Amino acid sequence: MTESSMWVEKYRPTKLSSIINQKEIVGSLRSLLKNTSEMPHLLFSGSAGVGKTTTALCLAREILGESWHEHTLELNASDERGINMVRERVKKFARFSGLDTSIPFKLIILDEADEMTSDAQTALRRIIEDTAKHCRFIMIANNISKIIDPLQSRCAVFKFTRISEEDVINHLEEICKKEKVKYNQEGLKTLYQNSEGDMRHSINMLQAAASIGMVNEDNVKASAGLSKTSDVNIVLKLALGGKISEARNKMIELIKVYGMSESDFLKYLNEECYRIKTTHLSEMLEIIAKYDYRLIIGANPEIQLSALLAELGNIEK
Repeated sequence: MTESSMWVEKYRPTKLSSIINQKEIVGSLRSLLKNTSEMPHLLFSGSAGVGKTTTALCLAREILGESWHEHTLELNASDERGINMVRERVKKFARFSGLDTSIPFKLIILDEADEMTSDAQTALRRIIEDTAKHCRFIMIANNISKIIDPLQSRCAVFKFTRISEEDVINHLEEICKKEKVKYNQEGLKTLYQNSEGDMRHSINMLQAAASIGMVNEDNVKASAGLSKTSDVNIVLKLALGGKISEARNKMIELIKVYGMSESDFLKYLNEECYRIKTTHLSEMLEIIAKYDYRLIIGANPEIQLSALLAELGNIEK
């Protein structure tokens, strides 16, 4: 699927006025644009899919005009986390600014900046100081606490809020009408519930569901690999009953046959722990949290989830 055929790109706002559900932030940014030359570096924080990167790109268009792409460097810091990225790519772009008199400065957008190492962030601090006359940085972070204080203090911080259910559903309805897709409200509500307010994820799921047929609850669940979520309860009961091999086989079936991601499996497993009657809830939640962390840092998913089931099997003993 090409970028042009992806609805998430096709319907990405290109103007600040089109940003959804962030009126206070848009208003503040509008005030900053009244005197562009004095605009500070910016730090956008908030959960995934709430408009941080889109807002940064809209700003680039409004400040730099038609030449915004030429004078904007966009990097995903989670892919290039180390000090070499800061010293080479960012520093090189900042140094060779071009000094185009038609623009006030160049823009450097660092997406997922909270995934940069501390050394890289420290190096970035010096580069920000050295290039302040002709460059502005927009840093984007899901977790602002992972951004070092010296960087935070050099930026105007904007905290993006989660998009409301009403706003997400209204936007999805607009896309359905433009794409001539049949839908019902239950389908759109299911999209919102399973995306947890992430607009980008909602739109991707919408397109996947529409490829099956009408956007209804069943097609949304099927397209998102959620049609077998109830089977997570079976996995949990098998594991707690000490039937580790059976639990593991069922878990592998959910992931490899039905396409449920490892992270989703843990999320649904966590939810099921609250539904069953047990005196070991706190222990179970601690176990799930431990293995969730192991997956995040890159451990082998199948090995770790199998170990999780084995550990759950020992709770009742």
